[in-house]
Amino acid sequence: MNFFVNAMHKGGTFMYPILGVAIFSLAIAAERIYYILFRANINGTAFMAQVQKLIMANNIDRAIKLCNAEPNAALPRVLKAGLTRANRGDTEIQNAVDESVLEVFPQLAKRTSYLPMLANVATLTGLLGTIQGLIMAFEAVAHASAEMKQTMLASGISVAMFTTAAGLTIAIPTLILHSIVANQTTKLMNDIDLYALKTVNLLSARRRGSLKEDGVAPA
Repeated sequence: MNFFVNAMHKGGTFMYPILGVAIFSLAIAAERIYYILFRANINGTAFMAQVQKLIMANNIDRAIKLCNAEPNAALPRVLKAGLTRANRGDTEIQNAVDESVLEVFPQLAKRTSYLPMLANVATLTGLLGTIQGLIMAFEAVAHASAEMKQTMLASGISVAMFTTAAGLTIAIPTLILHSIVANQTTKLMNDIDLYALKTVNLLSARRRGSLKEDGVAPA
């Protein structure tokens, strides 16, 4: 704690915006990780297997109830849109699923793009602090009296080093967190696309009465 207070003091004015960026970055990353990994996520393979069995058994109501049991997860919301129109035409089923995907995907990607921007802001703010510290050091060399020169020079170098270190300390973890969140979001979106397409095909084959025993619609 003492090191943190000392760094804030020696780093100068630009340490406060860097601290603000750190708080925002941590808050966004924590919220996104919780939402993507825990709230919106589900075991897509296992869930789709259950939905497929229910469609094969022509038990659409039970499949819808299964989706309702996971109201916060993204995949059940998309599949439910198709299941509730299981007795409609192929086009209507597809349109319902597409509309649900367009609602869900922005929620999955929400605020994630702020993380690389905040990492850049932290780096550039640290660079501004570095420039400020160098200006202070050069001013000390050029204009300060002999007895004050060493103190001012040390102060300028401290500002430059602390702000540079603080900016990079915030930027690097923020980029790592962004990579984790973005990769998990992409994986979740890909699962939704895949299983939504499978559900549409199953429902279309069911409506035509051409479902195979393995649950795959014939070509």
